[in-house]
Amino acid sequence: MADHWTWWILAVALIGAELMTGTFYLVAVGIAFAIGGVAAWMGASTPVQLLVAGVLAVAGASLAHWWRRRHGEPPRQPGLDIGQAVRVQSWRADGTARVDYRGTQWDGVPESAQTPRQDTMYIVATRGSILVLGASPP
Repeated sequence: MADHWTWWILAVALIGAELMTGTFYLVAVGIAFAIGGVAAWMGASTPVQLLVAGVLAVAGASLAHWWRRRHGEPPRQPGLDIGQAVRVQSWRADGTARVDYRGTQWDGVPESAQTPRQDTMYIVATRGSILVLGASPP
């Protein structure tokens, strides 16, 4: 198989793998490999192909990193459970509750020590699989 086909197959594989990660780093490296394939197709020697692909991969990954830092991470969306009403089945002596939510039993804790204990409370946060409960919707 000709060298340029090897470069192009690797480029497609990297760009395809990028679909699983969503970071753009593999796209940058995949594009660099595709250009390395163009260099091979134009008759460049193997060291030149490697140099072209390597320099462009580093430059592309650096550019992707710079872009990601500049634009930042997208804002986190609140959990879908936040604000939902739950029915308290029982309060335990240690201050935790057993609540019905989404067809099953969950552990809950009051938002603060001053939170009134009611039969119907609202999820204001989650801590792992424990629901943090408030007296009113957030």
